[in-house]
Amino acid sequence: MDDKLNTVSTVLTRTEERMRAGRHAVDRTWRTGFGGLDPVIGGGLRSGGLCLLAGPQGLGKTTFALQLARNIVREGRPVLYFSFEHEPEDLLEKLVALEAGELDDTDQARLSTIRESFDATGAGTIEERLETLAAGNEALARVRKYADLLYVHRSTGSSTDLAEIRNTVDTTHRLTGLAPMVVVDYLQKVLVPDGSSEEAERTTTVVEGLKDLAVDACVPVLAVVASDKTGTRAGTRMRINHLRGSSALAYEADVVLILNGKYDIVARHHLTYDLGNAERFRDWVVLTVEKNRFGRDAVELEFRKRFDQGRFEAGGRRVDEQLVDERVFTE
Repeated sequence: MDDKLNTVSTVLTRTEERMRAGRHAVDRTWRTGFGGLDPVIGGGLRSGGLCLLAGPQGLGKTTFALQLARNIVREGRPVLYFSFEHEPEDLLEKLVALEAGELDDTDQARLSTIRESFDATGAGTIEERLETLAAGNEALARVRKYADLLYVHRSTGSSTDLAEIRNTVDTTHRLTGLAPMVVVDYLQKVLVPDGSSEEAERTTTVVEGLKDLAVDACVPVLAVVASDKTGTRAGTRMRINHLRGSSALAYEADVVLILNGKYDIVARHHLTYDLGNAERFRDWVVLTVEKNRFGRDAVELEFRKRFDQGRFEAGGRRVDEQLVDERVFTE
């Protein structure tokens, strides 16, 4: 029988074999490591599922995606990161800063100082360059522990298409013996050879291809997506209808997560009657679960930004304040 065609009896048999062998459904779930998010989306990202991560420019989509990838490789599972906008060394610096920020109670670890150490002139090992920085070498040691499981593909919009993404997933699977989670940063950059001049049609081709990849390879795929012009307007809350390119983005995705600046979308009265809130809210992003085939949606969590350390504080919490789609209050 074609391996794409199964009777329910066959599925029952395979399920019983999995249970007798002690393999659990949790093996198909990849925990994000962000507090409050995993319980909402069914325990984490799921094999065979496509998750989209969106948000206005500068709100940390890459930071969130890379931190999520790091959380997964720390559990011993491989991740393949297709980076269209950042050099691998830039991502390495962010990883070291992330680890140093979590380790350093004195709050002295900085992404900027780590970058300066990497870019400094003169010879010397990475350890020697980091030895004077707060938690620098301890952070590097943490990165080394999972470095062999985190694969970075330097992708370009002129050469990296769906076929190359699939081939690289297969190569990574052979190298590790495990199917890797896939991160695409970002979706609209994926090349569509001989594709339409219309962005909507190209986006449809890519999102359908990434969904097929997730199902065929039985892995989770996380794709960063860009906003249209309306969604990037100051004071506007980005929603699922602002995803740039095609309605297929919302249709094909199993989970859609959208980041917004808390200050930009909190209701006016929270600012009018307590102006001190304004500065506090600027330090937080709201992560909204806009779509979720595996659990609840319309859930709003907030995470504190620590972009000076290349990370978010992972302990998220529910948003208490009233949020709006567009904030009309300005100082």
